[in-house]
Amino acid sequence: MDARPRASLRRVLEDLGSTVLDVAASPGDLDAEVTGVHIYDPLDEPLLHEGALVLAVGVDSAERIRALLDAAGPAAGIVVKQPVEIDEPLRAKVRETGVAVLGLTRAASWAQVAALLRSLLAELRDPLLDESPDGLFSLANAVCALLDAPVTIEDRSSRVLAYSERQEEADPGRVATVLGRQVPERYRRMLEEGGVFRRLYQSREPIYIELHDEGINRAAVAVRSGDEILGSIWAAVREPLSEQRRRALADAAKIVALQLLRQRAGADTSRRLRADLLSTVLAGGRDAAEAAGRLGVASERLCVLAAQLTEEAYDDAARLESDRQRFCDALALHVGAIHPKAAAALVGSVAYAVLPLQAGGQEEARAVRVAESFLTRVGPRHAANIGVGRLAADLAEVARSRADADRALRVLRARGASGQAAGYTSVHFEALLLQFSDLVRAEKQAPTGPYERLLAYDAEHGSELVATLRAYLDAFGDVNAAAARVHVHANTFRYRLKRLTEIGGLDLTDPDARLSVMLQMRIFGR
Repeated sequence: MDARPRASLRRVLEDLGSTVLDVAASPGDLDAEVTGVHIYDPLDEPLLHEGALVLAVGVDSAERIRALLDAAGPAAGIVVKQPVEIDEPLRAKVRETGVAVLGLTRAASWAQVAALLRSLLAELRDPLLDESPDGLFSLANAVCALLDAPVTIEDRSSRVLAYSERQEEADPGRVATVLGRQVPERYRRMLEEGGVFRRLYQSREPIYIELHDEGINRAAVAVRSGDEILGSIWAAVREPLSEQRRRALADAAKIVALQLLRQRAGADTSRRLRADLLSTVLAGGRDAAEAAGRLGVASERLCVLAAQLTEEAYDDAARLESDRQRFCDALALHVGAIHPKAAAALVGSVAYAVLPLQAGGQEEARAVRVAESFLTRVGPRHAANIGVGRLAADLAEVARSRADADRALRVLRARGASGQAAGYTSVHFEALLLQFSDLVRAEKQAPTGPYERLLAYDAEHGSELVATLRAYLDAFGDVNAAAARVHVHANTFRYRLKRLTEIGGLDLTDPDARLSVMLQMRIFGR
């Protein structure tokens, strides 16, 4: 049995993530093997290889998708741009042909998606994982030989990292695990309810698990680094291991731990390098050009996106940090599908992306649409906001675009927003007010003039003159509308308005006086 990962349609979707591709219509399962990528041209006869993933450029209606499904023959799936028109005849055609319809994010470039898919398929067929003596697949095969049993290596979420040969000797549960690269939910729930994971992670020795009528029994051992659980090794066995094999399994867990730590260290180093290079690009200094070259990003016509998770939803710092990285990885994949010279990295708690844009006007608005598309796709998993900076003509202006993006993101946070994107120009005034507020706090300034007098009177007498003034200004001087806002009769409101002008010494007919008190209300926020 070939121990390499199979390039199934399901695996392609898992590895690319739903930020780029998702399933619009499924024939039932997604286990069809993907053998290559084909770009559809309506002027050519569609001679497709078995397992081809068809990029249906320009196909934008249910009728045309049905026609392409008839012509797709042995294809594994067809990809169309979102939004995808799915009706019942199309669903029936998908079931009839067995060819899945996938939706591609609207902002993605077909050329870049084709490159991403080809790169992914090449990676899945590349023997780096299992041919290297240090690879997890080689380790799984070695443990299989020692235990005389098929083996899987899994992470903490029961996702399969590697598996050995001879999986055909195991039970249907193991086969489903290997095909899906994840322990099926039914089996995972059964193990959790039976306390198996608790036993496994509390023990430093292999444990034996009887599955009774659920399949072949298992021997398992936790893979750990000190007190940190990295994953586990599972062997399908028909009887408890001998002492010699127990020792072999325990020793194998230590070697697997080293390999997982090496892989993690490599990934962390790569991420740190990418973050350092992108930080240099965002600073826009003399080293920006060299950093951009090393990172492979464009140097002209760039927009900076600043994306941040809504952290109020988290009470677990470790989970927040983990989700930040997943969120950033998804953003990198999303912008990478749109332009080959885009890049993203996590800098502190903010995921920054540098997105090149072709000439055509409305660049900031186009970048906002990219951000909104991304937030829509990750929304079910990650609540976040994205600020978008103005277009930078070259690397020298990237620092300004980054500052714009940071300010737009701050405005969204100040609003208490979640799942929203905003361009700097659309929130310019609010951003300026926040900057004024920072200056006021830094210099420890306090309200002055009529506003100060009204605040003092309200504090001393328990009145609501400031609330009355705010309602009046917000209603553009419409007394009836303002009275309704504060839930009083219009005559009562007029009386309060007269009192506040007398007490505050405020001339509401003077536009400069109105502007002064309005700005103080916004800046001091009282």
